[in-house]
Amino acid sequence: MDIPALRCATRTLLAFVATVLSTTSAQAVIVRGTVTTPLGAPLGNARVQLIQGRRTVAFGFSQMDGSYEIRSTSSGRFVLLTSAAPYMPSVGRSFHGSRLGVVTQDVVMNTAVFTQQLSTAASGMATSVDQVAAPVVLTPQESLATEANLLNALRQGPGVNVVQTGQVGGPVSLYVRGGGADANKIVVDGVPAAAIGGRFDFSTLSTAMLEAPEMVRGANGALYGTGAEAATVAVETARGSSLRPVLNYTGDAGNFHSYRNEAVFSGTYSKLDYLGGFSRMDTSNAVPNDRFHIATSAADFGYSILDNTQARFTLRNGVSAAGLPGPHDVYGISALGKQADQNLISGLSVENRFDGNLHTFVGYGIVRSREQVGQFAPVGQAVALPGGGVRYYGLPVSLRGANGYTATGQAGFFAPAFDVVSNRDELTYQTDYMFPHRIAVLFGFQYENERGRILNVADTAVDGRVVKRTNYLYTFAVQGDIKHRFFYSLGGGVEDNDLYGIAGTPRIGLVYAPVLPGHKIFHGTRLRANVATGVQEPGIEAELTSLRSLLLETNNQAAIAAYDVAPIAAERSRTYDLGVDQNIFNEKLIFKAGYFHNVFDHQLESIGPAGLTNYFGIPAGVAAKMPAASLNSLAYRAQGFESELQYRPFSYLFLNGGYTYLASIVLQSFSNDAAATNPEIPGVAIGALSPLVGSRPFRRPPNTGFFAVQFSSNRFSAAMKGAFVGRSDDSTFQLGNDLHGGNSLLLPNRNLDFGYAKLDMNATVVLTKHITAFTQLDNLLSQQHIGPIGYPGMPFTIRAGMKIRIGGD
Repeated sequence: MDIPALRCATRTLLAFVATVLSTTSAQAVIVRGTVTTPLGAPLGNARVQLIQGRRTVAFGFSQMDGSYEIRSTSSGRFVLLTSAAPYMPSVGRSFHGSRLGVVTQDVVMNTAVFTQQLSTAASGMATSVDQVAAPVVLTPQESLATEANLLNALRQGPGVNVVQTGQVGGPVSLYVRGGGADANKIVVDGVPAAAIGGRFDFSTLSTAMLEAPEMVRGANGALYGTGAEAATVAVETARGSSLRPVLNYTGDAGNFHSYRNEAVFSGTYSKLDYLGGFSRMDTSNAVPNDRFHIATSAADFGYSILDNTQARFTLRNGVSAAGLPGPHDVYGISALGKQADQNLISGLSVENRFDGNLHTFVGYGIVRSREQVGQFAPVGQAVALPGGGVRYYGLPVSLRGANGYTATGQAGFFAPAFDVVSNRDELTYQTDYMFPHRIAVLFGFQYENERGRILNVADTAVDGRVVKRTNYLYTFAVQGDIKHRFFYSLGGGVEDNDLYGIAGTPRIGLVYAPVLPGHKIFHGTRLRANVATGVQEPGIEAELTSLRSLLLETNNQAAIAAYDVAPIAAERSRTYDLGVDQNIFNEKLIFKAGYFHNVFDHQLESIGPAGLTNYFGIPAGVAAKMPAASLNSLAYRAQGFESELQYRPFSYLFLNGGYTYLASIVLQSFSNDAAATNPEIPGVAIGALSPLVGSRPFRRPPNTGFFAVQFSSNRFSAAMKGAFVGRSDDSTFQLGNDLHGGNSLLLPNRNLDFGYAKLDMNATVVLTKHITAFTQLDNLLSQQHIGPIGYPGMPFTIRAGMKIRIGGD
């Protein structure tokens, strides 16, 4: 045998095989990243599978430092499936990988009991909630499966009071930890969605094509600038994920002539993921002249420019119209008016992750909001005014508050008619880099251009006037950990607002895990502390009616000097909170408790004509023709205790509940100097338009709670949920508004609004792989005092329908 020839042939064959293998490897998509525990510790020996469609095209195992790398000759859409005992399998979002691409996908495993997710709203960087100092509520997606709006979902968390003024379609306000209704930053698809000044009506946001919300309790001006005084709520439009096109239809109907239809078309194609849909809901409600409908259109398109660079376009347009019956129990009859809202929120962004450590985001967003309020025809009793003209009054009523006081009289109809436009264009740049030793640094810049306009012929101070603001926000933050037990987050924001100038908003958060999760009964303890500040810019009307501006317009510079009246400024807040999270029975049971102390100062309130005359020397005849003046004169403190318990005794049963005690007190208020009285209730001072010093701010009940019992299996799921709210301070706002121009319909503020227990149920049944039946039952006890005094709540309602899926994987 020719041994040299054989050796030469062997070397040639090996060289050929090596060339083929190297060519195959060079043409493979490479997916790499790190697998970690919720506390950030590297997790070795985790099985990472690359899924394409219904098959595994490649798999690998993480090293002891948590890193992994898998390769596949396939290209296209993939999903990572990661598993490691004792954690739940992790299913990532779909992504595109080309044959020559390198894609970074980090994985955070969740415990085998509770589904823990990543929080982005708290720090601007995707972070496990176990490493976040601020309290975070991540609503499960299945909680929205049968819901038409977010009200019930928002109530399922500590420190929250959701107030709907009226029935379905009535304005919905969110009060968190004693903060005001305009003290929350609302972010939709990464775009701030609230109107100028922070007002956001949740009744105009349906659950159609919406992913479950994330709520961060506490101020966060360091990251978001104006708006994040009390909390941040972030929601996103759903994305297409199936390899084949899929059409999802949802239809349901119920009592009070309610019906809803929704159609969503979604999928992926090569580097593109797409989703588009339309939804409409109608109901007549239980009060006359209170029909409501909302139509929602949404689209979400993503495109992988490069394997680690994605572009995304989102659009969400909501059009709604609601009747305006007013406070039915105050008038005795319903007014005949209409409120129409049009809200368009859209964003375009490009996001890149370079070498796994550098993350950059550039986005442009727009908000176009318009609200129109008008009256069709007067109703009630017509009464001639002494100076000419006619005013209409409701029926004689006897109005009883939860505090036991009763007022009797006839209220004059308020007939608001206005058109408000609030527009915003925003450019955002954010970059963060992960240095060695797990130290992450973030820098952000934000440019805002805001425009607003009010049309109101009855108010010459604001009618037709336009507000324009150009704002800048600079953000810097550092976060990291020491030995995966001590976590820190330091940040600061500097905002240059066109109206009130420069405001700084520092923040610091600390988390310490003295006992790591384990199999023993009390293994898994997390201590957290958070200190943060927030600001809120005044709204359009507040700027146009600022006390200083009105005094200047009436040539009353002497009053400005005498009372040191400053220009209207930003509302401010400070948050301090401490908390502990304790795992029990190997994380089958989790107990959370916390203390918070908030201070809200420089808050806005209004001064009516009498106050302008008595305190600032404006002649009564002139003051009567002026709007209520706005100034930063309100300050209050809100502190309390939060607790929450989560228990999963079996894989198919989940129990959750919580309680919050809130002690709030007004420290400063202009209304204290202009307190009103009801002649039928002598000796009791009443804050007709704002709370008095020493009392509680309006609509902040001292006791709130919630619970949920959820059962789920492969084909059937059901849930019983409840929200409990104690009595709260409020006002009837009937200042000088009875038949004789008096205050006979004012009631004492203390405990004026009723407490309530709202119980809801839902169930879903999978009939076939394409058809699911469901039902939603709200307000099982048919409680009528869920809203503020004078506004009857929606009684028991039921909806039932089907979900039909056509196509898809």
